[in-house]
Amino acid sequence: MSELNLIGLVVEDMAQALAFYRLLGMVIPEDAAGEPHVEAVTPHGFRVAWDTRELMESIHGEWVEPVGHRMVLAFECASPGEVDQLFRKVVQAGYQGFKEPWDAFWGQRYAVVIDPDGNLVDLYATL
Repeated sequence: MSELNLIGLVVEDMAQALAFYRLLGMVIPEDAAGEPHVEAVTPHGFRVAWDTRELMESIHGEWVEPVGHRMVLAFECASPGEVDQLFRKVVQAGYQGFKEPWDAFWGQRYAVVIDPDGNLVDLYATL
């Protein structure tokens, strides 16, 4: 039986992408910015990988730039206040907010930011 255990993101600028995900609490080696492939493991054992576009082109033979939002990553925060703080921290660091924090009808504090490659990233906590 197969098991999903890695999400891979294709990035234009590895250093910028890794800096963004470090802001969200991911533990990523500091000296990884020059690598074409970088992996980090979450505390729950799930792996996230970042690959340069050039690496993906070398593997697949070509790369077609995606259009639109096909996938969203979500980061669970410890509290509703942490959602607000993390949103502000990301925006103050120069990254783009997509939707400011709000209390969603499904019982969570929610916000959405955009990573350097245009991926939507949700921040949430139970109310």
